[in-house]
Amino acid sequence: MLPFKVTHTDGLARRGVLTTPHGRVETPAFMPVGTAGSVKGITPAQLGATGAQMILANTYHLQLRPTADVVRDLGGLHSFMGWDGPILTDSGGYQVFSLGAINRITDEGVDFRSHVDGALMRLNPGIAVEVQNKLGADIIMAFDQCPPLPADAETVHTAVDRTIRWAAACKDAHARNDQALFGVVQGGLDLGQRRRCAAALIEFGFDGYAIGGLSVGESHEEMVGILEPVASLLPADRPRHLMGVGTPRDILAAVLAGVDLFDCVLPTRNGRNSHAFAASGPLRMRNERFRLDPQPFERDCDCEACQRFSRGYIRHLFNTGEMLGPTLTSIHNLRFYQRFMSDIRDLIREGRLATIVERYPIVATAASTPDTEEA
Repeated sequence: MLPFKVTHTDGLARRGVLTTPHGRVETPAFMPVGTAGSVKGITPAQLGATGAQMILANTYHLQLRPTADVVRDLGGLHSFMGWDGPILTDSGGYQVFSLGAINRITDEGVDFRSHVDGALMRLNPGIAVEVQNKLGADIIMAFDQCPPLPADAETVHTAVDRTIRWAAACKDAHARNDQALFGVVQGGLDLGQRRRCAAALIEFGFDGYAIGGLSVGESHEEMVGILEPVASLLPADRPRHLMGVGTPRDILAAVLAGVDLFDCVLPTRNGRNSHAFAASGPLRMRNERFRLDPQPFERDCDCEACQRFSRGYIRHLFNTGEMLGPTLTSIHNLRFYQRFMSDIRDLIREGRLATIVERYPIVATAASTPDTEEA
C-alpha cells in the first residue's frame, strides 16, 4: 500500500503526506498535465521551479506515440521525460469518453481509430495496466468507463458495471509492486450508482481511489453534490484523487469535501491562449488595457514571469506571435496553482481554511476562464 498519512484536518479537508518511490508529495496537491510526456512549453527545471511535486501523463497518447515499449527501452517515463519526481498515469479511460466518435466500446474493451493515422488501437484492462507497467509511473489507474453527460439511467448503470468488472481485471493484471494502483469511481450524476461503484472498488482494496467523470459539463453545484457524499465513502487512510478538475473554485470545493489530489490542463491551456490566473480574477493578456501596463501578472508572485516581465511586454509577445508569451503565462499559471495549493495546506494546518476567500476572491465566483473583454 502506498504510504499516506493525514497530518491535519479542518472539517473534512485534509492535509497529508503521500510517499512514492520518487519522493514525497504534500497534499492537497495539484498535478500539471503532461499528456504526451511533456507539460506543453515547459522544461522540467521550469516545472520544478513552480513548485510542482507530481505530474500526470496519459496512457492512450503515449501508447499511440511513441508506444510504451519505446518509453521502457529509453529508461522508463521518468528518464524519458527528464522528470525525477513522482508521476501518475491515467489509464486511457477518459479517452473512452472524450474520443467517443472514434471508438467502439464493448464489455471486452475499447477499440479506437487513431486520431493520427486511423490505425486500430485497443485498450482493455489488461492492456491498459500492461502499458502503464511498462511506462513505470509511481501511480497508475484502473481502466474505467466515463459515461457522457447527459446520460440515461441504463447507460450510467452499464458504465458502472463495466468499471467494476474492469477494475477487478486491472487488479489481476497488475504486475509491479513498486507502482500503486488506484480504482476509479464512476456513475455520472447518479449518487446511487456512485455509491454502488465506490462500495465495489473498496472491496477490491486499491492503493488509492479516484473520482472520475466530473468536469464534463455539469454545474459547480452538481459537482459538489456528488463530491461530498462520495469522498466520505472512501477509506480515510488512502489518497483520494479528483480527475480533471479544475478551476480554483472547484478545487477548493473538493478539498472541503476531503479530496487530496488534482490534475487539470487549465494552467497551461489557458496560458497558451493568453489567459492568466490571478487571485483577484482572471486576466486576458491580449487586451488593449495592458498595452502600457508596467505591472507583473501579480505583484506578490515569485514566478520568473512576474519577477522579470511586465503585462505590457507579455501582451506584446502574444500580439507578435512570439513563443515566449505562452511559455511565460503558463509558468505564471502553474506557479499560481502551486501557491494556491500551498496556501490551502497552510490554512488547513491552522484550522482556517474558510478564510481563503479573503486571499483568493476568485474562488467566490463562477469565473473559471479569464474575462471576455474585447482586445
